[in-house]
Amino acid sequence: MSVTDIDVERRARELADQDWTIEVQRTESGGYFAKVVELPGCMTEADTWDELKEMIHDALVLWLASAIEHDDPIPSPTSDARYSGKMLVRTSSRLHRLIARAAEREGVSMNQWVVETLATAAGDR
Repeated sequence: MSVTDIDVERRARELADQDWTIEVQRTESGGYFAKVVELPGCMTEADTWDELKEMIHDALVLWLASAIEHDDPIPSPTSDARYSGKMLVRTSSRLHRLIARAAEREGVSMNQWVVETLATAAGDR
């Protein structure tokens, strides 16, 4: 490995340690598929969760090293800092009433009901 190769790998590993957005899905065969959202084509599959963690990291390092070697642009990771956790949603008075009643039935605030419903719909539950 030349000095340049070592520098590329070192830089790729440094970049790989940033907070990238990784999406994981179960495959039909029972394994896992993962991709790095910000980096097109950076993906891998594995049979187990433990294998997947190592394999997606390796795929990330290889993708970044290739981009560095070819002087391709490397997007920045999407940071949670861009998201305050606060959003305003406008709705009809009819839907507002339905949400209020659903929250009341479940014994939670409308805010909590909406947060839990959105989390479920977004796949966070």
